[in-house]
Amino acid sequence: MQNFSSDIEFREAFKLRLKQFALRVIKLYQALPKSGEAQVIGKQLLRCATSVAANYRASCRARSGKEFYSKLSIVVEEADETLFWLELLLDAELFTKNKLNPIMSESLEILKIVSTARKNTKIK
Repeated sequence: MQNFSSDIEFREAFKLRLKQFALRVIKLYQALPKSGEAQVIGKQLLRCATSVAANYRASCRARSGKEFYSKLSIVVEEADETLFWLELLLDAELFTKNKLNPIMSESLEILKIVSTARKNTKIK
């Protein structure tokens, strides 16, 4: 775990981490089978994983505590949905467990981080 000297430093590092995660999901989407069901699930996964990164970035620009909380709530929902689509790819046997485990672990860790952040956010 990294040691961050400031909240701003953490936010910048986490924005980069989420962008890298979105890029990993794009690569995964490109490697999916071309079957109809794989493409439908893949597009859903692509939408929500990229939304996690975009909405976290927007939350960092929030003008108030309420706006921050609201944007962070969207990030939590999208992160949870990302994990759902990854689980569905696994359960439908469209990808092997070995290939999906690392990205699923990262997705779960992201979900835990943003859920905790939202829980600890105080709305004034």
